Amino acid sequence: MTDSERLAAYEAFAADVRAEYERTQQQMDELSRANKVKTATYRQLFAARITLKEIMNRLRERGL
Repeated sequence: MTDSERLAAYEAFAADVRAEYERTQQQMDELSRANKVKTATYRQLFAARITLKEIMNRLRERGL
């Protein structure tokens, strides 16, 4: 894998993480509006959002 291919792969990964974060946040917002913030699904999404946010922070620190 060349350096440019590797960079493209990392950029695609970063875009995927950001998109998944947005989808997760939208699902959480829908559950919140339905007053279902104590459900297992909401809690799973909450944990996923935290993980995605941490990945995004690390990517941002490295300029991706």
